[in-house]
Formats: sequence, structure tokens, C-alpha cells
Amino acid sequence: MNDPVNSPKHYTSHESGLECIQVTEHFDFLIGNVIKYCWRSGLKENASKIEDLRKAEYYIKRAIAKEEKIIQIGRAHV
Repeated sequence: MNDPVNSPKHYTSHESGLECIQVTEHFDFLIGNVIKYCWRSGLKENASKIEDLRKAEYYIKRAIAKEEKIIQIGRAHV
């Protein structure tokens, strides 16, 4: 039975048998969202694969910007 709140079909239909959250909870928010949107790309009703991949791209760009900022802050303290 599909439980749209606790176990949405697009999170549980991966061929590995794992639920997306079992993987993403081991990462920070930004990387977790990259994984989530890649994981479910093309699986969520009424959402295109491209839309989910663009969302993943959005989060990976933010993760890159965050890491670049950390590097810049580190260099400022040298």
C-alpha cells in the first residue's frame, strides 16, 4: 500500500529496495537533497525527470558555494 506521507511511492520504488531517507539521513541537508532529487527523478507523479534534476542542480550549486565560502574564510585566517 502506498503511504504518501510516511513512505511515498517515489521514495520507495528504487530497485535497491532501500528507501531514499535511509541514504540521505547520513548527509548534510544540501547533499541529502541532491541525492533525494536524483533518486526520485522521473518517479514522482506529475513531475518531469528534468524538473527533479534541475532541483538537484540547484542544491549542488549551493553546496559548492558553501564549500567555496568555507575555503575563503579559511584563507582569511591564515
